[in-house]
Amino acid sequence: MSYFVHPSSFVDENVEIGEGTRIWHFSHVMSGSVIGKNCNLGQNVVVSPKVILGNNVRVQNNVSIYEGVICEDDVFLGPSMVLTNVINPRSADSRKSEYKKTLIKKGASIGANATIVCGHAIGEFAFIGAGAVVTKDVPAYALIVGNPGRQTGWMSEYGHKLNFNSENKAICPESQQEYLLENNRVKRIK
Repeated sequence: MSYFVHPSSFVDENVEIGEGTRIWHFSHVMSGSVIGKNCNLGQNVVVSPKVILGNNVRVQNNVSIYEGVICEDDVFLGPSMVLTNVINPRSADSRKSEYKKTLIKKGASIGANATIVCGHAIGEFAFIGAGAVVTKDVPAYALIVGNPGRQTGWMSEYGHKLNFNSENKAICPESQQEYLLENNRVKRIK
């Protein structure tokens, strides 16, 4: 095997797991899921059927990733954060035919105990603060906090809050990457 699975974890048949991935204690990866290269799944993680995790995805302890979720490369899912796949679940009424997709785009980070209501997209390099409840699409580079989640700023690819000048430009203090704010959207320009 070119990946590591702790002996206390279960990996069903018909699963794709990329080279260098590590699956830690008491986790379960279900049939039909795809996990990319160099991912890390912490303790007590569940990956349901048809879930797709890109390369270098970090899933912290106590996260369940339900059918309908796609995480692109370099996504961070914080401890005990919650993903859903049905808008109005009821125990007595099976709603598997109503699963909604959730797309978490490249480089996005979701903080501890945040909740992502299904059917939405989290933009590239967006930053969802700890405990936030996301109930709508999130633009690339947005900083979302609170319940319900609301945008309070913009973040760099390195996780620093961006401060835009009078020309709507900002520089990440760590990477020196430059960003432009135009039509309430942020893009990296250098």
